Amino acid sequence: MTVITDSFEISSPGHTAILDITPEVRAALKHSGITEGAATIFVAGSTAGITSIEYEPGLLQDLPEAFEKFAPTGVTYHHDATWGDGNGYAHVRAALLGPSFTVPFEAGKPILGTWQQIVLIDFDNRARTRNIIVQMMGR
Repeated sequence: MTVITDSFEISSPGHTAILDITPEVRAALKHSGITEGAATIFVAGSTAGITSIEYEPGLLQDLPEAFEKFAPTGVTYHHDATWGDGNGYAHVRAALLGPSFTVPFEAGKPILGTWQQIVLIDFDNRARTRNIIVQMMGR
């Protein structure tokens, strides 16, 4: 079994931005030379997460609205009292979503549904550059 780790950076405006990173994941798989296995896509940081969705306008509105119900902005979080950075909600949202997503692949391509994309959701309250790690295991 071969393990290859690759990474890429992506600029994000934050504020629950949903960014399609499927093309970058596909490129990492192609570049790895591994044809069959599983890939874990991980975002370094505690205010963003990775998942899969149908990347379409309705869900791009629905998902942020859902996160606003679970961990609303504009309320006091203990984290904010500790650090004074006002992004306690972002940490809670990221913890609920999780920092990684695993996808099987074959013929060097991720096995995704017809309308399924891999997305980064950046919950932080400011723009930043995110480091995404893609670790591929297979043969």
